Amino acid sequence: MKRRVTILGSTGSIGRQALDVARAHPDRFEIVGLSASSNAELLLSQAAEFRPEYLALENGQASNLDGTAAEIITGPGAARRLAEVPADVVLNGIVGFAGLAATVAALRAGNVLALANKESLVVGGEWVNSLAGDNPIIPVDSEHSAIFQCLESRRNDEISEILVTASGGPFFEFEEERLVEVGPEDALKHPTWQMGRKVTIDSATMMNKGLEVIEAHHLFGVSYDDVRVVVHRQSVVHGGVLLRDGSAILHAALPDMRLPIAYGMLYPERVDVGAKPVGFGDATWTFHEPRNDVFRCLPLAVEAGRAGGAHPVVLNAVNEVAVQAFLDHQINFPRIAGVIEEVLERVPENGNMDSMEAIEAMDHWARGEAERLTAEVAAR
Repeated sequence: MKRRVTILGSTGSIGRQALDVARAHPDRFEIVGLSASSNAELLLSQAAEFRPEYLALENGQASNLDGTAAEIITGPGAARRLAEVPADVVLNGIVGFAGLAATVAALRAGNVLALANKESLVVGGEWVNSLAGDNPIIPVDSEHSAIFQCLESRRNDEISEILVTASGGPFFEFEEERLVEVGPEDALKHPTWQMGRKVTIDSATMMNKGLEVIEAHHLFGVSYDDVRVVVHRQSVVHGGVLLRDGSAILHAALPDMRLPIAYGMLYPERVDVGAKPVGFGDATWTFHEPRNDVFRCLPLAVEAGRAGGAHPVVLNAVNEVAVQAFLDHQINFPRIAGVIEEVLERVPENGNMDSMEAIEAMDHWARGEAERLTAEVAAR
C-alpha cells in the first residue's frame, strides 16, 4: 500500500530530497500536502509533478499559487494547519523554531511524525514528547536516525551510552585566533554535507551537535551524562550505541540524507534510494574529542539542556539571531558563542515550558536580547 505523506518545508533541502525519494518510488508514496515558507514558484512546480491534495504557503497570497487543483492554505500558520490534515506520516523539514507549531499540530492530530526539525524537541522537550502519546517520533536527522536504528530491539539495561558523531565543520583544526578572520562564505563550505545555510553555520560552530545532544536526551530518554559526542571527520559513522559489556553498535553510511529521510517516511521498511554503499577497502575512520575550549557552543548547549526550563528555548532563539547576524556580517564567528553565553546568564524564571504560549513568550524575550547585543556590536 502507498504511504500517504505530508512534507512540510518541501522547497528546502530536506523537503527536496524527500521528494527525490518519492519520485524514485511512485508506487510507495502518495503526497497529501506540501508546504513552503515563500518559494511559491518551486512549490507550484512540485505540485504539478506530485499532485498533492493541499498546498500551504506561509508567506504569500493564494494568488501566488494560481493554476493548481490543490486546496490552498496561506498566511502565518499555514504549515501548522496543513500538519493537522490526516496522513500516514508528516515529515517536518521546516528549519528552526518556526517548525515547532507544525510539530505540535501534527502530534495533536494523531499523525505519525518524521522529525527533521530538531528545534521542536530542543525547545518543547518533555511537553512535545507527551503529545506524541503512543505514536513514536521517527527521527530524520542522520545522527538520531542512526541511533534510533541501533537501539531497535535493545533493552534499556543493555545500554551504557549513545554516541553522537560530528563532522567538526570546516574549522575544526583552526586555532582560536584564526576564527576571528573567517567569514560566512568560509563557514558555508562544509567538507562533507550539502545543507541549508543555518544548519551549515551550526555545524561550523558545533551548535548543531549541542542541539542534537538535547534532542537525543528527549528522544531516547537518556541522561546528559550518557550522551557522548565525538568528532568523525569522514561523516560515515552517523551514530551508535555503547553497550554495558564494552561493545558498540555503529551505524555507517556515506553522507546522503535520502537514507534517513526514506527510513523516516517508510518506517520500519527500507527502499533503495540510490545511495552508494559504504566502501571498506581503503577506508580510514578517525574519531576525536570535541574542542570545547574553542567551539564553545557545544558545552553551552549541554549546560542549557541540563538547566532545563527556559534555558533550551533561550539557547535556540539566541543562536538563530546570532547566526543570522554572522551571515549578515554584523558579528564575527566567535561572537556567536559570546552572544549566546551572555543571554543565557540572565534567563528569567518563567516556570515550565509546557505550552505554546509559554515557549513563544520566552522565545520572543530571548530574540529581543540577542538582537540588542548584536546591534551593539554592529554599531561599534
